[in-house]
Amino acid sequence: MSSLTKAMVSEIRAFNRFYTKVIGALQAGMLDSPYSLTEVRVLFELAQTEQMETGELRGLLDLDAGYLSRILTRFEVDGLISRERSASDARKQVVRLTAAGSETFGGLDERSGGEIERLLSGLSEEEQRRLVAGMTEIRRLLGGAGEREPYVIRAPRPGDLGWVVHRHGALYGAEYGWGIDFEQLVARIVGDLDFSRDAGWIAEVGGEPVGCVFCVHVDETTAKLRILLVEPSARGLGLGRRLVEECLRHARAEGYRRIVLWTRDCLESARRIYQTAGFELDSEEKGMENGIEVTEQMWSRDL
Repeated sequence: MSSLTKAMVSEIRAFNRFYTKVIGALQAGMLDSPYSLTEVRVLFELAQTEQMETGELRGLLDLDAGYLSRILTRFEVDGLISRERSASDARKQVVRLTAAGSETFGGLDERSGGEIERLLSGLSEEEQRRLVAGMTEIRRLLGGAGEREPYVIRAPRPGDLGWVVHRHGALYGAEYGWGIDFEQLVARIVGDLDFSRDAGWIAEVGGEPVGCVFCVHVDETTAKLRILLVEPSARGLGLGRRLVEECLRHARAEGYRRIVLWTRDCLESARRIYQTAGFELDSEEKGMENGIEVTEQMWSRDL
């Protein structure tokens, strides 16, 4: 091993020691819980799906079969999981979180978010961006081709509104053939934003904007969800759903009793997000965009 390689190994090991201390990985229980880091990770993976085969869980986390079995036995005794034979293959066992398991994970997840917020609170916005970018680069270099980058949802900054107009015009022009009139419509919506009463969110991956949504004041009881967009490169990450959830959360916090939105029926992915979020179709009518027939739709939901 060369002296340069030894120095690099030493630096990486020093970083590992530092970071495990920062996140509390060496403590007996993670997040003031009776569970270890590995056990909390098992709960996390089970919380992401309705049920999972033990073999799939073992492969996902690269755990020894006996070690995983002991973890699951402990969870079963604590009432956090249930286990049963797979309906499709009796040789396999499927695991799911119980209601108590979901509640336990929810509490741990909330505490984890609070710990990260406290970690970031001592850093400036620019330092936070550098930290996240550095973590993203580590994941990219060491995570392999299948590793997805994390995303950040934040308030708009100078330059973001121009990006919103540009990407709506370019993206919907390329995907649906909508022309300059549509881009001008988005520009008018953006130009009319009043951030003393309106709000917006930008989604970022790797320090670059990849999505947006805005919550606009209509009247004292009604808000409007506007210009939801997710870049093709970031689709499949759940960003659209998260942006809509953020908009709904804000509207409720501001005391609105109803929220509405305008869309077109060809935007199928967006429509599924709206339906999942509880919106219902109120009306629709035919229209034209750049010589292309479209179906305009109005959706709404109570808050």
